[in-house]
Amino acid sequence: MSLSFETLWSSIPVPALLIGPDDCIAEANPVAEAFLNMSARALRGVPVLDRLAIDAPLEEAFRRVRRDQAPMFINNVDVSGGNMAPVQCNVQIAPVTGEVGHMLVLMEPRQIADRLGQVLAVKKSARSAIGMAEMLAHEIKNPLAGISGAAQLLSMGLSHEDQEMTDLIVVECHRIVALLDQVEQFGNLRPPARAAVNIHDLLDRARKSAQVGFGANMAIHEQFDPSLPATFVDGDQMLQVFLNLLKNASEAADATGGTIRIRTFYDLGLRLRRSDGSGNALPLQVEIIDDGPGLPPEIAGDVFEPFVSGRDNGTGLGLALVSKIISDHDGYITVDSTPGKTVFRISLPVAPRSAADA
Repeated sequence: MSLSFETLWSSIPVPALLIGPDDCIAEANPVAEAFLNMSARALRGVPVLDRLAIDAPLEEAFRRVRRDQAPMFINNVDVSGGNMAPVQCNVQIAPVTGEVGHMLVLMEPRQIADRLGQVLAVKKSARSAIGMAEMLAHEIKNPLAGISGAAQLLSMGLSHEDQEMTDLIVVECHRIVALLDQVEQFGNLRPPARAAVNIHDLLDRARKSAQVGFGANMAIHEQFDPSLPATFVDGDQMLQVFLNLLKNASEAADATGGTIRIRTFYDLGLRLRRSDGSGNALPLQVEIIDDGPGLPPEIAGDVFEPFVSGRDNGTGLGLALVSKIISDHDGYITVDSTPGKTVFRISLPVAPRSAADA
């Protein structure tokens, strides 16, 4: 099989620049264009140091790579260019075989790499925890039914004060059963029935449901990119994801309410690589942003784990279910949270042409 340079160059999943012997940019791949917010045409022939700022001695690195004809790795450095804010990246500089003086510069945003690793770890631990919890939930519900029934029988011959205690037993049994029902929902969730879906239709339905229910005291604003193509998801399950995230944002606000922004955009630079080496691009981005107090720092890194909650009465299952659904769709979800701004970001694939045509 013969592949053209253009095909291979466009397939590199991280920002890549081809640097000539004069330290000018000879070529930029599509991901680099999006990363630097400049077209390849505008970048060609321009000194790389005029367009790219790396918090490292770049000229010395170029000199050593050309002298030794060996790649160099620069980890955890800030990279910026154009109008973009600095992004921490791992930078790789490598000589081009057979082309004297030419080098390839690859920039892998650390945020993306770290988050992908975190999501894969969460997915693995969540599945093992959910399997155990589902089995326990089934076994616990039977004795709970017996306890609740016995308490109701006892209450028939008790005084009013003593009946308050048996009523409390019944109420708490029902609460535990409801929690166990949520646990079992993980195991009962059917595999996604995927189809080409307009993501904005789902988000609009979720917004309308929120505004007449749990989010009635919230101001919800939409900031949609109308050019987004269809995604490839189970519409019902993805609607559940958006409702859960909007509910979380609403519950984080105080009694006076708050503001939620729903934002969609396209990002060519995101790709999920599986353990078997295969991977797929996740260019469709959905962000749900609230102005609440933010996640408690002690749980911010574990919010997608089962039974981790920042609320006193929370079950810690809502976000775990969200994470499971997103993982089952080969997407990923991340969160950035500071006081006054919490951003849940979902990355999803584009529907294949055959599904979109159907």
